[in-house]
This record gives sequence, structure tokens and C-alpha cells, in this order.
Amino acid sequence: MDGEQRGDDGEDLDDDDSREDLEDDGEQGAESVTIEIAGLSLYTHHGVTEAEREVGQRLVLDLRLDIGETDATVTDSIEDTVDYAEVCQLVALVAQQRSHKTLERLCSTIADRLLADYDLEGVWVKAAKPEPPIALPVEEVSVEVWREADG
Repeated sequence: MDGEQRGDDGEDLDDDDSREDLEDDGEQGAESVTIEIAGLSLYTHHGVTEAEREVGQRLVLDLRLDIGETDATVTDSIEDTVDYAEVCQLVALVAQQRSHKTLERLCSTIADRLLADYDLEGVWVKAAKPEPPIALPVEEVSVEVWREADG
């Protein structure tokens, strides 16, 4: 094609037209960014029974952090976004710091801490017990909490 570009209808496009199209696409509105962390596996001491809290068990956490607009889409800099490695460390600390009877309380505590420590628009936390201590065959039990930032 000797460097010529063709539009969807087969019409020739010169370089100026294609540049304008790209520029227009960038001005169509701000991007909203969500960071997802799936399968964060931690050994914790949460549960209704004292035995569950004493012996402990593995929990699997999934997180969704709604960070909204971020300069990182342009700057490619970790300083302009949320460091998910840091988030994992914080969640592990919160989950292992103290024992809760319910996954609802644990998820709520994690959501509150993430909203307090990071500039987020919202956060979703899911905690699953892959081997729940019940007498029936169940693959897993889980609880999800969604919380939006205040104001």
C-alpha cells in the first residue's frame, strides 16, 4: 500500500487525519481504573467456634480497588497509582492481626482499612474458606463486602 492508510470504507486517509482520530480518542473522557487481586491465600484464625480460631485455617481473599482516574495511565509510574504488593501486605497484616468470628466482620475491617489508607473511590473484599468446617460436602463458603468512599 506504499504507506497509504485506508479507512473502514476503503477511502484513503492521510497521516494528518489518522493523527486527529487518535487525538480525539484520547479526549473522549477520563479512564477509570480498577485494580483486582485474586487468590491472596493466608493462614488465619477466624471462625465462630473457639476451635476454629485456635487451630486456624486457610482463607482466600479477592479484592477489587476502584481507584478512579489515575495519572499512571499516562506516566507509567507506581507513585501515581496504588501499589498492589503493598495492598497485599496490608491485607495480610489486618487479616492476621486479630481474630473475628465472622467473615463479614473480617471483610468489613479490611475494607475500612483500605479506604482509610488509600485514595479509593470504592473497595470490594471477598473472603472464602476453601475447607469450611461443616459436615456436608461444600467446595467453599465466602462473604463479600462492597464499600464506597465517603463524600
